[in-house]
Amino acid sequence: MQDTYDADLSLFINGSWRIGEGRDLFPVVDPASGEAIGEVPMASPADLDEALDAADKGFKVWRATPADQRGAVLKKAAGLLRERAEPIARLLTLEQGKPIAEARAEVLSSAQFLEWCGEEAPRIYGRTLVRPTGQRALVTRQPIGPVAAFSPWNFPVYLMAKKLGQALAAGCSVVAKPPEETPGCTGALVRCLVDAGLPNGVVQLVHGVPDAVSRHLLASPVIRKVSFTGSVPVGKHLMRLAADGLKRVTMELGGHAPVLIFADCDLEKTLDAVVPQKFRNAGQVCVSPTRFYVQEAIYDRFVAGFAERAKAVTTGHGLLAATRMGPLANARRPGAIAALVDDAAAKGARVLAGGKRGEGGFFFEPTLLADVPDNADIMSNEPFGPVAVTAPFSTFDDAVEKANRLPFGLAAFAFTEGLRNANLLGDAIEAGMVGINTFAISTADAPFGGVKDSGFGSEGGLEGMDGYLVTKAIHMA
Repeated sequence: MQDTYDADLSLFINGSWRIGEGRDLFPVVDPASGEAIGEVPMASPADLDEALDAADKGFKVWRATPADQRGAVLKKAAGLLRERAEPIARLLTLEQGKPIAEARAEVLSSAQFLEWCGEEAPRIYGRTLVRPTGQRALVTRQPIGPVAAFSPWNFPVYLMAKKLGQALAAGCSVVAKPPEETPGCTGALVRCLVDAGLPNGVVQLVHGVPDAVSRHLLASPVIRKVSFTGSVPVGKHLMRLAADGLKRVTMELGGHAPVLIFADCDLEKTLDAVVPQKFRNAGQVCVSPTRFYVQEAIYDRFVAGFAERAKAVTTGHGLLAATRMGPLANARRPGAIAALVDDAAAKGARVLAGGKRGEGGFFFEPTLLADVPDNADIMSNEPFGPVAVTAPFSTFDDAVEKANRLPFGLAAFAFTEGLRNANLLGDAIEAGMVGINTFAISTADAPFGGVKDSGFGSEGGLEGMDGYLVTKAIHMA
């Protein structure tokens, strides 16, 4: 199945939309069929130079724009996103593969995030320090400057909305580099901002070979802040590039989220929560629950119930009403997932559900592995796909040790009815976010970010706004 793909695939630089015009083109592929459905133009070095110059000039205009006016633009853009949610969601499904209901929810969550940022723009407060009569000392917060924003393909609208929303609320201009795999839906997001009245030069949208674009942008003194969501190796690479210019960075990198299932949990309710969450977006979620550590007393019942539910997950094209899980996002992913599953099986893991590639496109079956040993590659390498791995634990301390054994610390989850367990887990687990009896950890008003190799800095909440502001002390006598 392939619905009509009607996307405006363009660059947006200095207030104008740019099409092919002799530029290199990158094929856009429907992951459910593996067929090309469009081509997006790739920015040339001259395009990037123009984008940088426009962002430099746009910053001077935008930082001088009153905060309530900046907020009004963001809130109007949020309204346009809601009005256009259905066509943007269809573009998202065709480009990325997720079920249309998930795509629709992503677009609406993006609108909510922009609206929250619009409300917060006038609330960037400073403070006045106590001084003797005739003297005054002020602490002010000012926008850091032009931002280079890099977002991935798994949540292309929402993750770019987070970067744009907070940067624009703070008064920064942005050169946005979304993924080439999903250009139509991210372009539609930028168009909402433009149609809401964003001045020319405040946001640029560029596509291109990621390494070439990042090197070009980060070599420029115009860029003062880098915001990146993606893999650990690429994040470290960008940090090295940013170091030469002492550019501030926010890094939301990979995870390998542990889920601790205690024997005192409501087992059926827990299974009903964890299985849909595991296979949301085909497991291509940076905080996807992956390493399920289950207390011995309920381990067998848990894996049996999980396997039964996993086998019932309907896969297919994201535009079909019956689909509960779509394909993986690109041709590389099914082979990478298969290699991890095969390695785990060879080392003693039991495949209780799935374990194979699907037919056509980039599909992989919803998969459950049981009794997975620590030396299996999948126990140390995030699968970023529809695979849940399980192993038993005995005591509270055993569970925490297993949860903290990796160098990643983005998100972690636990299910327990014990108040003491819940209280201790919040402190004991090494992660930037901990969800206890819930997966709802990504909201506009809460910080989202990790520790250890999962990065640093936050997106969301007042903490996320801080990343786009510098502190200045002004002393007067």
